[in-house]
Amino acid sequence: MSQDKITIFTQKAEAVSAVVRRVASMEEAFGYAVDICLNKDACQLLMSGCEGAISDEAAELCVARSAERVIAAPNLPDDQFARLAGAAEAAGVKLIADGLRGHLAGMDIGFAVADLGLAETGTVVLDSSSEDLRLSTMISEINVLVLPLSRLRAGGAEAEAELLSMMRKIPNYLAFITGASRTADIERVLAIGVHGPLELHILLLEDA
Repeated sequence: MSQDKITIFTQKAEAVSAVVRRVASMEEAFGYAVDICLNKDACQLLMSGCEGAISDEAAELCVARSAERVIAAPNLPDDQFARLAGAAEAAGVKLIADGLRGHLAGMDIGFAVADLGLAETGTVVLDSSSEDLRLSTMISEINVLVLPLSRLRAGGAEAEAELLSMMRKIPNYLAFITGASRTADIERVLAIGVHGPLELHILLLEDA
């Protein structure tokens, strides 16, 4: 793997507020995701009534909802999911893989392995044909994506054949993720995390 390609990818990704780290193994990536989950405020949308003391029962429910920490990791191979589950369970973090429509009230971390990386724009490409994978990368507050260095390409031209192959699948939904979610909307005031994650963490896996 060309060091120049890694350097360009890192610079471009960090320029759009992504956090880029090198990891030596999937275990290190799992630990990274769990640590981030533990060191952030639990992500739960405010339930109706939590802004006021409606009843003792409602107050207890609001506290319970706000304390739970959740990592969503759909589409991981069974062996990787089992290893992440072990790390999450040991830390008291809830791990989910499917049925994500039932967890739209809050997912702290969305965890996935990228299909490709494009150095020229600092972009990570995900085959997001799975609805659960789309939800995990869009609804979570923090998106953690593992990019094996063997899948890092200089740009779209080098990745053309692979991208076309993924696009020929039916159904297909390719996600090109560059930095955290951002929008300026009508008032042209930059806002982060309105239409997706507040943070994007890209873990470059040393596999090449």
